[in-house]
Amino acid sequence: MTFLDPLATLIRSCLPPAAQPPPDSDDLFRIYAVLLLAKGEQVTDEDVHNAWSAWMQSIDSTHEALLPFDVLAPETRAFDTPYAEAIRAAARRSSRNAD
Repeated sequence: MTFLDPLATLIRSCLPPAAQPPPDSDDLFRIYAVLLLAKGEQVTDEDVHNAWSAWMQSIDSTHEALLPFDVLAPETRAFDTPYAEAIRAAARRSSRNAD
């Protein structure tokens, strides 16, 4: 376990109950932890999509959503929103704990 794992766990805990992370997504949440450290509350849905794309490329390089965010259908873009919101919520919680 590294310093990224507790942040990844925090992000996962901030997801709404309806969100269903992909199976075996620990590495994805570590990438989201890097987004938290780099961008904090400024993270965007597009940032989340780009991080997911980097992860998905190693899982299934033919996935239909491996496209730039701005060309995705709005319904597909919406899948990134709960993850961006969870990262922002985790950033707020982790900054409160740092004080």
